[in-house]
Amino acid sequence: MDVRALCIRLLMTIMILLGVQDQKIGALQFFEYEPITFHCEGVDYCEVAHKFKGKIKSCNRTNMRTPTGSSCKMKTLYTDDSGEYWYETEGGIRSNIINICVTNGPVILESPAVPVLMEETVTLSCRNKTASSNFTADFDKDGGHICRSSTGNMTIHSVSKSDEGLYKCNISGAGESPESWLNVTGETQR
Repeated sequence: MDVRALCIRLLMTIMILLGVQDQKIGALQFFEYEPITFHCEGVDYCEVAHKFKGKIKSCNRTNMRTPTGSSCKMKTLYTDDSGEYWYETEGGIRSNIINICVTNGPVILESPAVPVLMEETVTLSCRNKTASSNFTADFDKDGGHICRSSTGNMTIHSVSKSDEGLYKCNISGAGESPESWLNVTGETQR
């Protein structure tokens, strides 16, 4: 299983544990033509729904039951696959919404789509569509430059509420990622 599919599996599992909450959630960013698999763990069957431009449709690309739940695989993402996703069980339980941004641009920002607990460590990764290493990335928060990284990663140690905001990254000569919201929640552990 690839890392992106594993990430979605973890997120969908976390979402059912969190229940439905009204909060601003970040966006998982993908390049156009990448695959994605949604896994609904611990339920016999679920339907993955997608809302884009006000229309709601079901994930109907290879929707299947698995021994531990069900999954929906989209072998090729297109920009119109951007939008809000959630799943609903046969019993009517609905997960939180997760936003997915599919871009045909050259740069994406990988960041948590679920809230980060205060005092945790979080890493934001700038990803170039054509080069996997050896590039410098600039990171911005809420429209202002905050750091430059020769690894393409930015790590925030001991996250606080002041770290919450809109992040994006830029790779010189390649381009800029879409923005993604980093949500910080929870009380400080002492």
